[in-house]
Amino acid sequence: MRIAFIGDIIGRPGRSIIKENLRTLKEKHHIDFVIANYENASHGFGLTPKNAAELFNTGIDVMTGGNHTWDKKEIHVMFDKYEILRPHNYPEEVSGTGCKVYGVKGEKLAVLNLMGHYAMPMVENPFRVATKTIEDLEVDGVKNIFIDMHAEATSEKRGLLMMFKTRVSAIVGTHTHVGTDDLQIDEGTGYLTDIGLTGCRDNVIGMDAKVPIYRFMTGLPGRFDVPEKCKAVLQMVIFDIENGKCTKAFKIKKFNDGREFMTDAWLD
Repeated sequence: MRIAFIGDIIGRPGRSIIKENLRTLKEKHHIDFVIANYENASHGFGLTPKNAAELFNTGIDVMTGGNHTWDKKEIHVMFDKYEILRPHNYPEEVSGTGCKVYGVKGEKLAVLNLMGHYAMPMVENPFRVATKTIEDLEVDGVKNIFIDMHAEATSEKRGLLMMFKTRVSAIVGTHTHVGTDDLQIDEGTGYLTDIGLTGCRDNVIGMDAKVPIYRFMTGLPGRFDVPEKCKAVLQMVIFDIENGKCTKAFKIKKFNDGREFMTDAWLD
C-alpha cells in the first residue's frame, strides 16, 4: 500500500492549496490512503465542522490532531461524524480516540496519534501509551502502523523511533511547523522528525509576522492571525508499505506558484 501524510494544515491558505492539488497528486503518485493533521486548519486554531467537510472532500481519509484539537468546542461531537483522531494519550474519559484501524487495499492500517510532554498540555506518558497500543495492535494481527507524534521536542520524536523501529511502519513528527531534513527508512520503519506546515511559508510558522515579532520584542501577548494571501506550500510525505515494513519513502513540497520538489528517503 502507498500512504501519504500531510503536515499541519494552517488556515485557509493550507486548505486551499490542498483543495487545488491533492487529487492530482493522489493520481500522479498512485496514493491509496491520505492522512493529514488538522489542528491548525480553522484560522490557525482547531477545526470547525465546515472546514472538516471541506478537507475530507479534497480526498483526505483521516485526520490527526494535537494540542489545538480542543480550540473549537464543536470538536467533541465531530468525532462521531468524521474520521478525526485526537492524541491517544489524553485520558480515556476525553471525547474521541487516538487510534483507529482502516482497510486499505485489503489490508489493515492502524493510524495512531500521540502527543509529547515537553512544553505541551498535561497528558499521559506517550511512550507507555504507545507501548500498550502497539502491543494490542500486534495481538490483533495489525502489521501496518502509522504514527503522528505531535511534539515540541525533537528528542521525543527520535526516541519513539528508537523504541519502535521494526515494529511500526512509519513515524512522522508534527507541531513545530518547520520541516526537518532527515527522512529515512531505519530497519523497515519510515521516519521524519517533522514534516513542516501546509499553508503560508513567507511569515512565522504560518502566521502573520507582525504579532510574533511584537512578542519577541516586548514579551507581551497578541492574537496570531493567518494571512489571507501568501506564498503557500503543501508538504506531504509518502510511504510504500509491504507486510508492515516501509520499503520506500519520499517527500513532496508543492508551492502555489506551481513548483514541485521531491526528496527521497535515505536507507539505514
